[in-house]
Amino acid sequence: MTTPPHPAPAPDPYGPGPLALRAFAGFGLLLVAVCVMATMAVTLTDAISGDGVGRGFVTAAFWAEGLAALAGAAALAVPRRALVVAQYSLALAGPLLALMD
Repeated sequence: MTTPPHPAPAPDPYGPGPLALRAFAGFGLLLVAVCVMATMAVTLTDAISGDGVGRGFVTAAFWAEGLAALAGAAALAVPRRALVVAQYSLALAGPLLALMD
């Protein structure tokens, strides 16, 4: 005797739809561009007024910005809430990591 297949979980009726997630991802790509500029400004300010050496936090900041852009592009193609959250988190982490250097 076989058991019946499990039904698919019902979608969240209060969650954002695919169109809204794509819109958030598109606005997130604009946020990524702004955060890249902020990361560059912080890095250049530190290079001029500081010791002139970029350490691991600057490298991590630019990696975070690149991964945020990748997550945003993926969220535009396949709208998932986790991708949009990762995009915004990584984008905002970039300037913060650069400030820690």
